[in-house]
Amino acid sequence: MGRRVWGLCQGVSTAVLYGSLALFISILHNVFLLYYVETFVSVYKIDKMSFWVGETVFLIWNSLNDPLFGWLSDRSFLSSPQSGSQITSPEVVLKRLQALSRSGPLFALSFLAFWVAWTWPGLQFLICLCLYDGFLTVVDLNHNALLADLAVSAHDRTRLNFHSSLFSAMGSLSVFLSYSFWNKENFYYFRLFCMTLATFSMLGFFVVSRLLRHRFQNEVQLRKNESQALNELSVGQAPLTSPEKPVTLGEYLKQLSHHKNFMWFVSMNLVQVFHCHFNSNFFPLFLEHLLSDRISASTGSFLLGISYIAPHLNNLYFLTLCQRLGVYQVVRGLFLLKLGLSLAMLLAGADHVYLLCIFIASNRVFTEGTCKLLNLVITDLVDEDFVLNRRQQAASALLFGMVALVTKPGQTFAPLIGTWLLCLYTGYDIFERNSMAEAPIAAPAVPLPLRQGCFYLLVFVPISCALLQLLTWSRFTLHGRRLQNIKTLRQGAQHSHLIDVKAI
Repeated sequence: MGRRVWGLCQGVSTAVLYGSLALFISILHNVFLLYYVETFVSVYKIDKMSFWVGETVFLIWNSLNDPLFGWLSDRSFLSSPQSGSQITSPEVVLKRLQALSRSGPLFALSFLAFWVAWTWPGLQFLICLCLYDGFLTVVDLNHNALLADLAVSAHDRTRLNFHSSLFSAMGSLSVFLSYSFWNKENFYYFRLFCMTLATFSMLGFFVVSRLLRHRFQNEVQLRKNESQALNELSVGQAPLTSPEKPVTLGEYLKQLSHHKNFMWFVSMNLVQVFHCHFNSNFFPLFLEHLLSDRISASTGSFLLGISYIAPHLNNLYFLTLCQRLGVYQVVRGLFLLKLGLSLAMLLAGADHVYLLCIFIASNRVFTEGTCKLLNLVITDLVDEDFVLNRRQQAASALLFGMVALVTKPGQTFAPLIGTWLLCLYTGYDIFERNSMAEAPIAAPAVPLPLRQGCFYLLVFVPISCALLQLLTWSRFTLHGRRLQNIKTLRQGAQHSHLIDVKAI
C-alpha cells in the first residue's frame, strides 16, 4: 500500500510539488504575522522595553540574514566556468532541496516555540523571533531560488509561480480558521491548532522535498556518467584555460553595483516593499477612522479577511497576463492602475462609503499582487547576472538575498513615516490611545481633521509611490528583445557545459 501511494506521488508534476512548498510556508507565516505581537503583549505580558529591544535586534537580524545565508549557499557558484569542475543544474537543485528538507521542519518547530511560555517573556520574544526568521529566510531563499533554477523560459517560470500562488491562497485559509480557536483567556485550543498546523507543515516539507530529491538524484547520476565518459575521452589533454580564483564578496558587490538593471529594480522594489507594509500596518487604522461608523463589524472583518486571500487569487490572473504581455508590461500597468485609482478616489472624496471600501481593499490587493510578481523579475536578473559575469552557475539564492538586503528597510520606514505624517498633519499620536479616546467628548471638532488626515494619507501615499515607481521602472531595460537575448545566451551557455534544465 505504501509503495503504491509513493508511486502515485511520483507521478505528480514538478510544478505542483514546487507550488505545494508555498502552502507549508504560508499556513504558518500568516498565523505568525497575525498573532505573535498580540500573544506576547496580551497573553505573556511582555514589558515595553523588552518588546522594543527584541524588535530592534530582530530588525538588524532580519536585514542581514538574507545576504548572509545567500552568500553561504551560493558563494561556490560565483566563479567563471573555467574556475574548476562543472556543477550541473540538477546538482544545484538537489542542493536547494537538501537545504529545504533540513530547514523546513526546523522552521515549523521554531513556529511552535511562540505559543508556549518557556522562559522570561522578553528573552523568549528575542530568541523566538530570531530563530523563526532565520529558518524562514533559509526556506524562502531556497524556495525562491528554485524558481530560477528549475526553469529558464518565462512560460515555465510563470507556471511555477502560478502553482505557488495557488497553494499560497490555500495557505491563507489558516487565517480564517484561526479565528475559531483564538482566545486570550483560554490558550489551550489555539496551541493545539498551531501544533496541528506545524505537524502538517513538517510532514509536507519532508514528503515533498524527498519526492523532488528522488527525481533529481537520477538526473545528477546521469550527468556524472556523462562527465566521466568525457573525462575518459580527454585523458592526457591539457586544459584549455587556466583556473581562476573564486570571486570574493567584495568583488561580487562591485559586480552588482555595475549591474544597472539590478540597481533600478531594487530602487523600485524598495518603494514597493514600503507601500506593501504601509497598507498592512495602517489597514486597521483606516477601517477604524474612515469606515467604522458607516459599516458593520462583519463588513470590516470581511474586508480584512479578503485582503489576505485575494492577492493570491488575483495573482493567478496576473500571471496569465504575464504569459501574454510579459512581466514588465503587467507591472507597469499595475503602477498606472494604482495611480489612476488613487487620483479618482482623491477627486471623489471621503464621503463615498462604498467607493472607499472598494479602494481600501483594492489598494492592498493590487499592491500585494505586484509584490508577488516581482519574484519573476528577480529570476530574470539572475539570468542577466549569469550572462554578464560569466558565472559557473546562476547565484540565484544570493541575488534574492541581496535584493532583500536593500529593500527590507522599507518594512521599517512604513510605520515610521506613516505615524510621523499622521502626527504632523493631525496631531494624532498612535501610541497615546487614551487621550484620543477622550477627544470626542472634550472637543467634538477633533475627529474631523483626523478622519481627513487618514483619507489624505490613504490616497497621497499610493500616488507618491506610483509616480516614483513609474520613474524608476521606465529605466529598467531587461524586457522585450534584450530579455530574450539574455535567456538565449544563458540556455546556450548551459547546454555547452552539459547543463540542462529540468522539464516542468
